[in-house]
Amino acid sequence: MTNAEVAACFEELADLLELEGANPFRVRAYRNAARTVAGLAESVETLVDEGADLTELPGIGKDLAEKIACIVHTGTLPQLEELRAKYPTGVLDMLKIPGLGPKKVAVLFRELGIQTLEELRAAAEAGRIAGLRGFGKKTEQSILEGIEHLQTAIARVYLAEAMPVAEAIREDIASLDCVDKAEIAGSFRRRKETVGDLDLLVTSTDSERVMDRLAENEFVEKVLQRGETKQRVRLRMGLEMDLRVVAPESYGAALAYFTGSKEHNIVVRRRGQERGLKINEYGVFRGEKRVGGKTEEEVYAAIDLPWIPPELREARREFEWAEQGRLPKLIELRDIRGDLHMHTTATDGTATIEEMIQGAKARGLRYIAITDHSKRVTMANGLDATRLRKHWKDIDRVRGRISGIDVLCGVECDILEDATMDLPDDVLAEAEFVVAVLHYGLKLPREQITRRLLTAIENPYVDAIGHLTGRLIGRRPGADVDYDTIMKAAADNGVMLEINAHPSRLDLDDLHAMQAAYDYGIPILINTDAHSVGGLDVMQFGVFQARRGGLEKRHVANTKPLK
Repeated sequence: MTNAEVAACFEELADLLELEGANPFRVRAYRNAARTVAGLAESVETLVDEGADLTELPGIGKDLAEKIACIVHTGTLPQLEELRAKYPTGVLDMLKIPGLGPKKVAVLFRELGIQTLEELRAAAEAGRIAGLRGFGKKTEQSILEGIEHLQTAIARVYLAEAMPVAEAIREDIASLDCVDKAEIAGSFRRRKETVGDLDLLVTSTDSERVMDRLAENEFVEKVLQRGETKQRVRLRMGLEMDLRVVAPESYGAALAYFTGSKEHNIVVRRRGQERGLKINEYGVFRGEKRVGGKTEEEVYAAIDLPWIPPELREARREFEWAEQGRLPKLIELRDIRGDLHMHTTATDGTATIEEMIQGAKARGLRYIAITDHSKRVTMANGLDATRLRKHWKDIDRVRGRISGIDVLCGVECDILEDATMDLPDDVLAEAEFVVAVLHYGLKLPREQITRRLLTAIENPYVDAIGHLTGRLIGRRPGADVDYDTIMKAAADNGVMLEINAHPSRLDLDDLHAMQAAYDYGIPILINTDAHSVGGLDVMQFGVFQARRGGLEKRHVANTKPLK
C-alpha cells in the first residue's frame, strides 16, 4: 500500500462519517491522519512491516495506529466496508462538488433518493432541488456547474498519485532479462498535471513473458485485453494501462508518437510530409523504405530539428525554439536552492518549526521561509498580529541554533474580499518574506479579483503572489484572473509569481508560467506550500510544471542564492 492509498482510506472514512452525522472531532481525527500519512517521507507500509511505533507520528494515537496497520495488511477497514455498503459510490462523488457538503448530500440522498451524478443532474435540471430547505435556485445552478467540472476530473488522477505506481510497474518490467528498454509515454511522460491512462512501451525478446509479468503485478487489478504484442490492464487505482511490445527499430518512433500531444504530432507529421516522409508509430519512411525510428533523435532529425524534451511537446513554442536553435535548457530539481512557502504547527501544519527547518536542510535546501497563515483563514488557526509576532520570535530562537541553512520569518497573508490585506502594513513591514494569496471569494467577478490582486502587488511589503488563481485541480476552478493586467503590474512592481508545487494546485499553470517568464520577465518561485516535512518532497512536481512552461534555471528566483 502506498501512503496515498492509506491516506485515501482515511479521507473516504471521514467523508462517510460526515454523511452519517458523526462527531466532528472524530471526523477531523481521520482527516488529520490522512494528512499525516500523505505527508510522510517514509513508506508507511515499511514502517508497519518494521514494527515502528506509529503513535510517534503527529496526531496518531493507538487506535489510529492499529487502523493504519489494518489498512496496510488488508487494504481496507471493517468500519469503512460497513459504511460503503450503506452509501452508493455516486453519493461519495457528490461530496466532491464544490459547495455541496455532507449535510446537503445527505439531504439529497435521503429526501430525493439521489444516488448518482446523473440523477443529481436530472433533479437540478427539473428544478426539484431548489425547493429543498437550505438549497435554492443559486445552489441548484452551482450544482450543475460543479457536475460538469467534476465529471471531467473523475476520469483522471493527479500525476503525483500515478507516478509511484507507474514507476514501480516500469521498474518491475525493466528488471526482466528479456527486456532491453521500458518507458512510460503519453501525458505521464509530458508530466501533465493529471493522467487519464498510461502507455508502457517495451522492447523485448519475449513478449509473452513481459505480459505475464504485468498481469501478475501487485498494482494490477484485472487484464482487460491481451494480444500478441499488446495488453490492456486496469490498475487497482482505477487507471488503465496499455503495454506495447515494439520492435527495436520502431522504439523511438513509437515513443515519440505516444508521448507527443495530438497537436504536436500533427506538426511532426506535416513537417515529414513536406520532406517527402511518412512518420508514424512504426518509423520514418521514404516510400516503403525505413529511414529512421530506432530513436527519438532519428525522428526529429528527419524533420531537421533537434530532439525536443517531452514536457514541451504541446505545439506551443517548441517548434519555433527548435528551428532557431533556442530550445531551453530546462530547469532541474537539483537547481532549487530554497523554498519560500511552508507551514508549521503554529497554524495548520503537522511539523514544528525545528522539524521543518531540519527537514529542509536534510533535502539540501540553503534557505527557507516559514509562512504560516494570517488570521482570515480561521479553519487553519490563522495568526493575528500578536500571535504572528510571537511566532516570529519562536522562529528566530530556533533558527539561531541551527547552522547550514538560512530561515526567514514570513507569512502567507490573505487578500480580503474588500481588496485589503489581512494584516496591517506595520506588521507586514516586519516580515522577512510575504506571500499574498486568495483563499476566499474566488467566484467574485474578474474586476474585483483584479482589484484585490493589484492591492497586494502594489503593496511595498509583498514579495510574491502565491497560487494565483486559488484553483484545486479537479475539485475547484480558479478565480477569473486578468492575466495580462496582473502580469504587467507584477513586472512593474518587482513582485514574483509562484508555481505552487502541491499536486492539487500547480498554480501558476504551465502556460501562464511560460507567459510570465518569457513575455513579462517576471521571476518565478517554485514553492511546496508544505504542511509537513514529507510535504517538502512535492517540489519535483512544481519543477515539472516549470519545465512544461519551458522555464530555465535563470527564470526561477529560488535557484539563486538568498540575498
